[in-house]
Amino acid sequence: MYIPPHHPLRSLSMSITASQAVQLAAAGKINLLDVRETGEVMMSGRAAGAHHIPLGLVPVKADPKAPDHPADLSVDKPIAVYCASGARSGRATEILRSMGYKDVHNIGGLAHWKAAGGQVVR
Repeated sequence: MYIPPHHPLRSLSMSITASQAVQLAAAGKINLLDVRETGEVMMSGRAAGAHHIPLGLVPVKADPKAPDHPADLSVDKPIAVYCASGARSGRATEILRSMGYKDVHNIGGLAHWKAAGGQVVR
């Protein structure tokens, strides 16, 4: 995804590549978060090992105090966020950082994950 130089999302652009995320995920060093809608995930699958929290629910379900918060989604462990193109994952990255997550990366879309050799499950 191209982000113009002075666009507000520029600061949320990819700080690690999808290839690096694939390697880190395989080593268990990063969590993956899919912020697409449920129908999108059902149609095209999700990255192997990824948590699925639609963008609109990130402020609620990613809250460590929430009863259905995934136990291994820690504010202290790096997170690679993706969507379909990178726009929603950019917004989710901003939300997670505002919630106290320390090491959050927008890796773009599921296509970037696939192109980097990442596995997709249905």
